[in-house]
Amino acid sequence: MIDLVQQKRDAIAELARAYGVRTLDIFGSAATGAFNQESSDIDFIVEFADMSPGIANRYLDFAEALERLLGRPVDLMFAGPISNPYLRRSVQLSRERVFEERSRQATS
Repeated sequence: MIDLVQQKRDAIAELARAYGVRTLDIFGSAATGAFNQESSDIDFIVEFADMSPGIANRYLDFAEALERLLGRPVDLMFAGPISNPYLRRSVQLSRERVFEERSRQATS
């Protein structure tokens, strides 16, 4: 995972919580070390805790918030089955968890 994302991990977690994200993974060049400062975007896969009405706006707003925070273009994909076999393989080889919301319920 590139240093930029590592350094901003706490701020990314704050954003993720604010937008109702369950999990956020990074993949592609930003996860493998092949990242090019001049031309690479940062690829993320997001799973929201709830897919209620308004999810499209939350998705777009979250992507924009990540871009502002990181100062880089962001490509944000919904979690789920990936039909393109080349993309699926790339994700499988490089996917790394950046954020996971933990249950806030107390355990007894």
